[in-house]
Amino acid sequence: MILVTGGAGYIGSHTVAELLRTGVPESDIIIADNLSTGHKESVLGGKLCVGDLRDSEFVSKLFKENDIDSVIHFAAFSQVGESVVNPLKYYENNVQLSINLVRHMVDAGVKKLVFSSTAAVYGEPKNIPINETDPCIPTNPYGQTKLAVEGLLKWADNAYGLKYIALRYFNAAGALESGEIGERHDPETHLIPIVLQAANGERDCIKVFGTDYPTPDGTCVRDYIHVTDLASSHIAALKRLKDIGESGIYNLGNGAGFSVKQVIDVCRQVTNRDIPVELAERRAGDPATLVASNQKAMAELNLKFRYASLESIIQTAWNFHGN
Repeated sequence: MILVTGGAGYIGSHTVAELLRTGVPESDIIIADNLSTGHKESVLGGKLCVGDLRDSEFVSKLFKENDIDSVIHFAAFSQVGESVVNPLKYYENNVQLSINLVRHMVDAGVKKLVFSSTAAVYGEPKNIPINETDPCIPTNPYGQTKLAVEGLLKWADNAYGLKYIALRYFNAAGALESGEIGERHDPETHLIPIVLQAANGERDCIKVFGTDYPTPDGTCVRDYIHVTDLASSHIAALKRLKDIGESGIYNLGNGAGFSVKQVIDVCRQVTNRDIPVELAERRAGDPATLVASNQKAMAELNLKFRYASLESIIQTAWNFHGN
């Protein structure tokens, strides 16, 4: 069985959907989520167990009652701004629950884990595109907690032979093509759903923070990867752990950057709606450009992305958000 922690969240629920699409039986998928930010209705199959991974009794029961042989670990708080305001919340949750999970994996003899990490571990990038070997100097507690868990996994491999792959991904975007599930955060902080909310009339306008960056059109450039391509990458990472049995770290991104202005323009094209824009000052801590080097992941995980274009990413998001 595959345990998917945080499987009712945005990326976790799409990974469960992709596992099902690729033929993994529902009886072989178990989802653990406390539903604090996830949604029960986003889980399209498998066995959902509601509970907190910081609760040793809950985690112990998961491993005792189910024949788990591998884990895909998404469960975490992930709002950068909130992590700065409330770092204790992020350390108590993201690090503590990962320690508890790893402890019970070791006790149960489960030795394969795919970890949902983040590009936030790099902080202000020294190079563009960003390589896995670049320095990791997080500039917020969220990135620091993810880096701390990467360190935990490295030493757990060294001590207990727990093999892991950490996937450092960039901006997840899009939705299941059917529109059945998609991106829902409260509050919403991600650009594409915010722009689509403006297209829907749920927001008066979209604010563009800074137009004087050293980029082709003056707005920030980011690397967007479709959530289904992210999901299939986690499954590919699990396959590599089973086939090769080596721990590793991989960037996950499109390998291409799109500016805020480009995102707004493509959203206008896809929705065929006017989207009002309000220009605002730069926000502190926003790097001009964040783009991944994805060559290592594409080669070693044998990835083939289905939604490489910005248009296809935004169209699927609109399938979910549109009315």
